[in-house]
Amino acid sequence: MSTDIIDLKDPDFRREVLEAEEPVLVDFTAQWCGPCRALKPALESLASEYKGRVKVTRIDVDDNLVTAQEYGIRSMPTLLFFKQGKVVGQIVGAVPKAKLASAFQQVL
Repeated sequence: MSTDIIDLKDPDFRREVLEAEEPVLVDFTAQWCGPCRALKPALESLASEYKGRVKVTRIDVDDNLVTAQEYGIRSMPTLLFFKQGKVVGQIVGAVPKAKLASAFQQVL
């Protein structure tokens, strides 16, 4: 498990994501989600690579329904990129690491 990915709960969301100074990636995930597990190594690698430039977070939708409902999460994995408290990008489903890296570059 990467220490560069921050595990969020509903009460942490505003402080860690919406009030963050740097861009933030939120991985909406679930333990039972196979594609989420497939995406995990790429996210951990990118979290280390972009440390200090993009904050990478993860939130379990089953345990944090308030945030998942607020953002209309219906499929997992759903990745939302936030900048200055606003959603600036979205990826739904497991995608290749190169596509993720491109999305990281776009939010910088």
